Amino acid sequence: MTERTSPNACALRGCIALVVALAATGCAGLKDAYPAAAEAQQRQAAEESANMKAGANIDTQATYLQLVTQMQQEGLWFASLAHIDALEQRWGASPESTRTRAEALRHAGQPLQSEAAYRRLLGTPLAAAGYRGLGLLAGARGDYPEAVRMLKEAQQRNPTDPLLLNDLGYASLRAGLLAEARLPLMQALQLKPDNPQAQANLATYLEATQQREQATALMDANKIPAATRVAIRDAARQIAGSPPAAQTGTDGTLVVGDVSAPLALKASRSTTMPPSSPTPRGTP
Repeated sequence: MTERTSPNACALRGCIALVVALAATGCAGLKDAYPAAAEAQQRQAAEESANMKAGANIDTQATYLQLVTQMQQEGLWFASLAHIDALEQRWGASPESTRTRAEALRHAGQPLQSEAAYRRLLGTPLAAAGYRGLGLLAGARGDYPEAVRMLKEAQQRNPTDPLLLNDLGYASLRAGLLAEARLPLMQALQLKPDNPQAQANLATYLEATQQREQATALMDANKIPAATRVAIRDAARQIAGSPPAAQTGTDGTLVVGDVSAPLALKASRSTTMPPSSPTPRGTP
């Protein structure tokens, strides 16, 4: 079906074309004045590309789900919700579409709706994704004991997912359960040794348990920069100085983003793919 293009949309595309043309003729001043312009154009191009793909002749539910998952990997959470609606109108809801909906709602800042969708997964083959999502939501509201409980349920159903183990280890740290954090954090790092989250979380555990030489050796081996080390040590001091189940904070996993920036606490993006598929990462 061909979509009708509105005058506003045409005008917007015309403005973008003008900016691109000016840049091609050497107007570097625009780029300098608007440092976010290139990023905004890239994001719009990604959205338009995803919408074109999703609007193509899709003849199977699996193909549409794959395209929705790709949109979510690119961070197009709001756009993916629209396509999940279209998918379910055509083929009906399934555990896979419910999982993608729950993920999109969580990233779109709709925790109550996201929780309801995750709970619908608990009696399905994707129960591990449901429990994991509930754990991340609990962490987002600072309820780390509940996050540990939900993530343990997920881990029992999907015991070899390194990012799930990493989430469980971090939630255990934040809940004051340092002894329980060691095993999942070690498993996460050995299963995915190049994951910066796993490296940072294990270093945090070692710092919090006064194993500073081992923490330094781990950070040296993985070339963790100075600003990140400061953040790891600050987090370890907070964890070590807090009573069990009393600490609050933002959601999810201790994540290393830009190596020049300190650590940030935010939710893992590791549930944007089915458990049997490799995870892109979320984050975030």
